[in-house]
Amino acid sequence: MLNMCRFRTAKQLFATLLVLLFLLPVSGYTKVFKSDEYIHPVQPDKEQAKLSFVIAKQLQYQHYRQMVLDDKLSSKVFDAFLKSLDPNRTFFLASDIKDFEKFRYQIDNDYRRGELGHAFKAFNLYQKRHAERLVYSLNLLENDYDKLDFSKNEKLIIERKKQPWPADKKAQNDLTRKQLKNMIISFKLAGKNDKEIRELLIKRYKNQLNRIRQTNSEDAFRIYVNALAESYDPHTQYFSPRVSENFDIQMSLSLEGIGAMLQSEDGFTKVKRLVPAGPAEKAGQLKAGDRIVSVGQGVSGELVDVIGWRLDDVVQLIRGKKGTVVRLELIPHKSKDEHKTRIIKIVRNTVKLEEQSAQKEIINIENDGKKQKIGVIKIPTFYIDFKGAQSGDPNYKSTTRDVKKLIKELQKDDIDGLVIDLRNNGGGSLQEVNSLVGLFIKSGPTVQVKGADGRIAQLQDDSDEVLYSGPMAVLVNRLSASASEIFAGAIQDYKRGLIIGNQTFGKGTVQALQQLEQGQIKLTHAKFYRVSGDSTQNLGVIPDILFPAIYDKDEIGESSLPEAMPWDEITNASYHDYPAFDNLIPALKKQHDQRSAGNPDFRYIQETIARIDKKKDKKEVSLNFKKRQKEYQVSRQEQLEIENRRRLAKGEKPYKNIQELDDEEDILGLNEHDDEEEEKEDTDSRTLLMEAANILADFIQLKHSELAKK
Repeated sequence: MLNMCRFRTAKQLFATLLVLLFLLPVSGYTKVFKSDEYIHPVQPDKEQAKLSFVIAKQLQYQHYRQMVLDDKLSSKVFDAFLKSLDPNRTFFLASDIKDFEKFRYQIDNDYRRGELGHAFKAFNLYQKRHAERLVYSLNLLENDYDKLDFSKNEKLIIERKKQPWPADKKAQNDLTRKQLKNMIISFKLAGKNDKEIRELLIKRYKNQLNRIRQTNSEDAFRIYVNALAESYDPHTQYFSPRVSENFDIQMSLSLEGIGAMLQSEDGFTKVKRLVPAGPAEKAGQLKAGDRIVSVGQGVSGELVDVIGWRLDDVVQLIRGKKGTVVRLELIPHKSKDEHKTRIIKIVRNTVKLEEQSAQKEIINIENDGKKQKIGVIKIPTFYIDFKGAQSGDPNYKSTTRDVKKLIKELQKDDIDGLVIDLRNNGGGSLQEVNSLVGLFIKSGPTVQVKGADGRIAQLQDDSDEVLYSGPMAVLVNRLSASASEIFAGAIQDYKRGLIIGNQTFGKGTVQALQQLEQGQIKLTHAKFYRVSGDSTQNLGVIPDILFPAIYDKDEIGESSLPEAMPWDEITNASYHDYPAFDNLIPALKKQHDQRSAGNPDFRYIQETIARIDKKKDKKEVSLNFKKRQKEYQVSRQEQLEIENRRRLAKGEKPYKNIQELDDEEDILGLNEHDDEEEEKEDTDSRTLLMEAANILADFIQLKHSELAKK
């Protein structure tokens, strides 16, 4: 600070200040961000206080679990609320958590009184801490970017969910600095220069600060009430009035969008699953587990960074008029590196029922000199045209009616076996899955449903008529859920056919929507059980023959969700199963292993999964750029070797080096297409289907041999 007493006149003071101004470097001007500019505490209103009481009562008395709202549940809600605000323990300080501990066992009483003060206090402090972290990062980017040292041998713990909260502000700033360095290194590895990185991150953090400024009491209330709702189970959820107006957020059949179910996770918008026959599934580039980084309108519109956005705001950005283009920048579900993004284009459209219809094909298999025809029926969802059925339309569409027609056509072609492909089928009509099981078994129960009152109902197939009695298999994966699991479980319990693929999703619960004075609540009120008495909940259906798991079950599936209801069992239903074939499973597995070991596409899938799993086990990353660069090059070399092994085995020309592989990916990226990636996904899917057909062909031959011996 200048000592004003040293200057005798204003003229001397002015001259001195002028000299000091010229002595400053040209870049000496610093822009300093202040978090206070973006923070405005939110307060609950009387309607929200009343609604919190009503929701707590409905959950306590109408949810399947019927848990009492006591100190034990209060503690669980407390942890869930903090986790929903700060999942990676980076925003709150240890002192904040200590202060919050005062109301760990107070939440049950707060809900009974409609008291929201404690919750809003925590939410407002979260907003303050969030803004402080963003401002600290912005000031580093604006003023101290050149001082960030990427030659130091620092490390950053990637997964912080079980780490302690930062001890104080100094520790938090150090963590923020390291996380910023990690992000910058990731962008450098992706080929961006310092100018691009600074501009991108400054824009991202400014956007997130503006989102904080736009936060209202509805946002705080929704997060707090869902901490209670989701403490019962992950499918119970409160929808605020704003979200209810748009329901469903999943952008399902009636909406003009991309046909994808989305969810929020750790600041990202994540693809939960794709709507069958929707624009996204047809395009073939968006996959379950992908995380959306930014959204652009049209073929050339600016990509808007959506990290940290509210889910309903992201949905609004993605939805649009039929026939228009939306561009999405993604972190692929297979990638553990956030710098490796892809840009895809999807033309918005509505989803039509007829486009979700079951489809058939025939696969010709030659096994030990014998030719076999394996029919395949792909069922994307369990659908029914309710309006057509109720109005008496003789040609109304439904899964069962369509599959009946396809089976009859395949029987005319003299198929030797049938594969029902339920991969990525997220469920649908319970009525349809019941009638579909009936096409393959004599009369009997297909599924059991247990209500919150403990009563058990059974859905029955009352017809003794069996449309198809030949050898069959059901192909499933991690995204086969709900009704798909009921079908696969029934076929397995009746010993009617082989189950092949991956452990299914594990969603064995039933939800219903209830209207509230403001918004609505989706509440779990029943649970599915197989005829054997086993639940499909959490554990799903375990195939007789397992395939490599393309989707990580620790990240996708019921068991990956917090507070998922457990697997259990009830008394089995009365049913007559078919002759057991358990004795054939070891021989089938042996033949499958031998065949897949010699299949270059199958080996590629296995090696790629192993490579991803190795990365998943990594707990920390180096913040030394040269070390990271070397690790990245080693990883890319592994990718190149895996790719070239497949190409050589298939008689294709291998890539000469990593650069050639990179150049091709760069070209694909510039054109905003990833046709090769899409082709690989299709090849992987086809490889697994072909192997399922081969396994069924093996099964048919083994059965014939067994009968011949008898």
